[in-house]
Amino acid sequence: MVVRFGLLMGLFLLGACSAASSANSVAPQAAGLELLSVIGTDKTLGDHVISFATGKNCSRVRQELGRTYCEEDEKGHVDEVYCYRTLAKVTCYAVPSPHGETNRVDHTPPGSGPPR
Repeated sequence: MVVRFGLLMGLFLLGACSAASSANSVAPQAAGLELLSVIGTDKTLGDHVISFATGKNCSRVRQELGRTYCEEDEKGHVDEVYCYRTLAKVTCYAVPSPHGETNRVDHTPPGSGPPR
């Protein structure tokens, strides 16, 4: 993604050279750069600025698809998990005690969010 962003910035700088000779051509070049950004990264130029400033992955395209603007703001669904201590490690299952385990370590109820 960094490579694509660098490429887009390079195209923007090249476009600025031709804009110096004719001021009327700035708007179409900016629109072209915006279009290249959306096609290449699914983000507008403003989305790149907001993503950089907030440290999140934000995109108008995501918002237009009915999802949250920033990926990190989306609430995920956490399945119910039952974890048991075995000989060497902790093993987790979707159902309680499928093999007769008795040393339960943790139980994450649905909707409680990811363990921290």
